[in-house]
Amino acid sequence: MSRTRARKELDVGTLIDEMKGKAWNSDDAKTLLDEAPLAYKDIDIVMEAQKDLVKIDHTLHQILNYKGV
Repeated sequence: MSRTRARKELDVGTLIDEMKGKAWNSDDAKTLLDEAPLAYKDIDIVMEAQKDLVKIDHTLHQILNYKGV
């Protein structure tokens, strides 16, 4: 979703739940709503749709979320 839509539709409580176990600027949760995991397409669905174009060698998992302001 767009950053504007994420700020309008997502809430801080959901962001906090989604970010459990990750290092992030929780004090700035409200300003980070546009970076929430739910604001992005599911990477597994995206990669499945592109399977004829790519070969997956490694899968990365988020451990940190940093947004410079």
